[in-house]
Amino acid sequence: MTAVGRLETARELLREFPVVDGHNDLPWALREQVRYDLDARDIATDQSAHLHTDLARLRAGGVGAQYWSVYVRSDLPGAVPATLEQIDCVRQLIARYPQTLAPALTAADMEAARSQGRIASLMGAEGGHSIANSLATLRALYALGVRYMTLTHNDNVDWADSATDEPGVGGLSAFGRAVVREMNREGMLVDLSHVAATTMRDALDATEAPVIFSHSSSRAVCDHPRNIPDDVLERLPSNGGMAMVTFVPKFVLQAAVDWTAAADENMREHGFHHLATTPEAMKVHRAFEERTPRPVATVSTVADHLDHMREVAGVDHIGIGGDYDGTAFTPDGLGDVSGYPNLIAELLDRGWSKPDLAKLTWQNAVRVLGAAEDVARGLQATRAPSNATIGSLDG
Repeated sequence: MTAVGRLETARELLREFPVVDGHNDLPWALREQVRYDLDARDIATDQSAHLHTDLARLRAGGVGAQYWSVYVRSDLPGAVPATLEQIDCVRQLIARYPQTLAPALTAADMEAARSQGRIASLMGAEGGHSIANSLATLRALYALGVRYMTLTHNDNVDWADSATDEPGVGGLSAFGRAVVREMNREGMLVDLSHVAATTMRDALDATEAPVIFSHSSSRAVCDHPRNIPDDVLERLPSNGGMAMVTFVPKFVLQAAVDWTAAADENMREHGFHHLATTPEAMKVHRAFEERTPRPVATVSTVADHLDHMREVAGVDHIGIGGDYDGTAFTPDGLGDVSGYPNLIAELLDRGWSKPDLAKLTWQNAVRVLGAAEDVARGLQATRAPSNATIGSLDG
């Protein structure tokens, strides 16, 4: 099959089994760039000058369901109200574009949106700081539509260790395990992207439902602490969960790790947070890159991770979580949300079957959310909501 033929086959497959993407930071980009002025960043129009995401490119990329991240920075005062603002942004987007975006809370909602030709829109909170050590706040986020929570972001929380911070509680504390159990009871997916490997293992020990990694790649392929060790990937089949490969070059390409450390330090020296993507911050990024050309990841780089993750965890336990609008740089061929067909074409070229690709793009993610719902129904029949506090459990 020619390259053109593979790409058309990829697009054809995505028309039937579109991508469920585990993580897109559009709401944070809208907050940072225009303070949620949706007229100033109307994603019904071409936003390629400002964003990785708009409706036309989501369509071109074959996206059928999107977990919109309602992330807020862990050092931001007032994380809970800021998270509510992020949730409100997603709700505004869904209300503004009802012909394209469909609200989704369940696996059944995802399938209904697919049958309607709309993009199922779900939400994921990124970091346990968004609940401020409160199980009641966790339940409130679920009631507002949040369907996963990443246990940490880049910094530890009081009850869980992050992959990119110094060890604090050694994984999950007693309260951290209570958070996992309460997420299980609600039907909120436990997301283990960003957490320390010790936290991953503790969460797998504590959970009664499948877990996800909303945007993480393989540590064996690229040795970055944000990635997943093989011993953790090996546990996904017995857990029933899934790992959604991310595209961020500094997590997928070993040569990019050192370069990124230098680029991050350059951002801090110029007074910017290292994750900032405002126009002013991007000018600093681009100037650094002109002086020090960055190593370039490609579609093949990402496919290498998926090949390994499939070998270790199995094809029933992998997915896609691009992290668009949450990263300054993207791989060649995966520059924005229109690029997913290029990845599927690469995997076709590597011999992936259409049934396996359907699992990767759509079926695994729908199954995992449905399984979490099933567990929650059982737990709610036997267990009341927990009113435990961090003080009562962790002292």
